[in-house]
Amino acid sequence: MWEFSVGLYMIRIRPDSLLFAAIYGVVESSSVAVFGPMVGTLVDRLTYLQVLGLWMVVQSLSFIIAGASVTALLVFHNLRHTSFPVMVVLVVVTNVAGALAALSTLAGTILIEREWVVVICSGHSAAVLANTNSVIRRIDLSCKLLAPVLSGFVISFVSTQASAAALAMWNVASVGLQYWLFVSVYSGVPALGENDRQRRVPAAAAVLPSSSEMVAPAADEEVQKQGQEEEDASDWKVGVTKQLSRLPCWESWAVYTRQEVMLPGFALAILYFTVLSFGTLMTAALDWRGIPAYVISLAWGFGAIVGIAATLLYPVLHSWLSTLRTGLWSIWMQWCCLLLCVGSIWVSGGVASAWVLMAGVTASRLGLWMFDLAVTQLMQDHVPDSDRCVVGGVQNSLQSVFDLLTYIMGIIISDPRVCTLSFQLTC
Repeated sequence: MWEFSVGLYMIRIRPDSLLFAAIYGVVESSSVAVFGPMVGTLVDRLTYLQVLGLWMVVQSLSFIIAGASVTALLVFHNLRHTSFPVMVVLVVVTNVAGALAALSTLAGTILIEREWVVVICSGHSAAVLANTNSVIRRIDLSCKLLAPVLSGFVISFVSTQASAAALAMWNVASVGLQYWLFVSVYSGVPALGENDRQRRVPAAAAVLPSSSEMVAPAADEEVQKQGQEEEDASDWKVGVTKQLSRLPCWESWAVYTRQEVMLPGFALAILYFTVLSFGTLMTAALDWRGIPAYVISLAWGFGAIVGIAATLLYPVLHSWLSTLRTGLWSIWMQWCCLLLCVGSIWVSGGVASAWVLMAGVTASRLGLWMFDLAVTQLMQDHVPDSDRCVVGGVQNSLQSVFDLLTYIMGIIISDPRVCTLSFQLTC
């Protein structure tokens, strides 16, 4: 609900510009880009139930705070002229809360889609994993179908303030139910508990030094250290590597680059460098062009329905083709559908052009979600168990880097009259 509504909130706070919507996107995307690998490492180190609790609490509190601050901005819409510092504080709170919500959601995504699914399907054929991935994506898209439609109708026929307040109250009411459902799955699948215990054994062993390390003479260690430093200094490549290794999450990125599925993951990440996604910028721009909020929400919903169709089609194609070939066919399918967005440039009339643009974006969801499922399964099949969470965090971080570039372009081109034309040109 928040993912869809935040663009409408920001354009209502400042109707003459996409600047606030773009700034929000920059903050959220940059947070995931920087801290995504850390989140993946954290998920790998904590127990499953600890990750669940942290995910639920941080996500719910963040959305409650974000909903409350946005409600205040919408109710007191003259703050820009009467009390500018207060408005700035509320905007900052909204952006920070949204970023924390995105990071906590990332932790949950890594836990469920990258870890639990593989554990539950272990010992079964690839077809079982493909079907399970499709079912989980279908549940996700069903929520993306219902929540935006509900929010769009509330915004159109009640008020934007009511939508923001309802968002905050929903998170208060639903957090307990969500946690209970996930714990029920954990308790009902013994393999999850067994795998959770096995993950803790290597971590505990890594903390304890070996007996040979304990009895090694201190003098010998010092000599070896000095010799190693001299050898490293003679090789500039080793020196550069040592400097880079001091950067946060460098090891996580190194693990990611060693994976044979790095290139498919990079291909998926590139797709995030676009505004043709019913994201914050496109939603705000369509609202500026006079498309009612409930119509935008319905278009979002139709896109989700097409995505659900993709989850039904993916297992069928996967049974005929390999995972890799299914992904290749899917990405070409998305490209062909986006040609409709190119054609919208020559459609006369702003509203008609917007409708054609939305139709192209909606149709492209079929290829996009199948490609996403194919890349996800490639990673599940080929990434070692010990690296799954770390690689999942880096993958989401990489996707956010390209998403961040989109929002930076939105800040540079914040005039809606220019930005809406650039939407059609980006494909």
